[in-house]
Amino acid sequence: MDVRSGEPTGASTAPPVCLTIAGFDPSSGAGITADLKTFAAHGVYGVAAITALTVQSTQGVQAIEAVRPSLFRDTLAYLAEDIPPAGVKLGMLASSGLVAEAEHFLRARPELRERVVLDPVLQSSSGAALLDAEGTAFLRERLFGVVGWVTPNLDELSLLTGVEVRRKEQVPAAAERLARQAARAGNPGIAIVVTGGHLDQPDDYLLLGGKGVWLPGERVETHSTHGTGCAFSSALVAHLVLGRDGSVAVEAAKRYVAGALRAAYPMGQGRGPLHHLFAYQPSGAE
Repeated sequence: MDVRSGEPTGASTAPPVCLTIAGFDPSSGAGITADLKTFAAHGVYGVAAITALTVQSTQGVQAIEAVRPSLFRDTLAYLAEDIPPAGVKLGMLASSGLVAEAEHFLRARPELRERVVLDPVLQSSSGAALLDAEGTAFLRERLFGVVGWVTPNLDELSLLTGVEVRRKEQVPAAAERLARQAARAGNPGIAIVVTGGHLDQPDDYLLLGGKGVWLPGERVETHSTHGTGCAFSSALVAHLVLGRDGSVAVEAAKRYVAGALRAAYPMGQGRGPLHHLFAYQPSGAE
């Protein structure tokens, strides 16, 4: 079944492929497994390269062990040779060595740039550092040069720009500062979505083609908010791969996250996951 049209999908028709590069969250609220669920919800085929194993649950992150960069490099090369991706989502990168390998992989595939979305995961919601200072510098100076989109929340925007961002009126200037950083990395056309979940009114700010616009959001009352950034960035790349233009893809990704939040059910003792596959809820299920 094609969730977008409601029509059966022929067995002989292969869907487009999206690659997620991210860490493994055992609770499946964020990271690799959440990205794969999001891809599936949009009718695209998901493949993955894991950057780190984590000890975490809905209550937070206790430990992280990054993958060896050479193993990560070999995974990407072997996978892409067999199943070339049409789009890429990058999440937690864990170390400067992994940032460098991701940059090398993408620089060799410039045709993907407009369908590469970077969710700059720098620290967990519980405060655990997910990328060190050297890795963050590599991300700004090198990775920004090979991605089409970056989707920071307010905390990530502050860490990336070095400017504290807490209020709505501070967001446009900080987004423009981030765009200038990308331009210095050789990418003057980067698109930026500042996700506003931490604002009183959760509007998102889109900077696209040098023009900024606020996109209205809705506050969904739920404790199941773990991995909203992962779901948004994965949904965005899925819509881009499916042929939707920038602002249309952003709005569609926002609607998906809102729907997954509204449909979320209690899971775990902390901040639970979204219901990534809510469109497939069996009829009559509670």
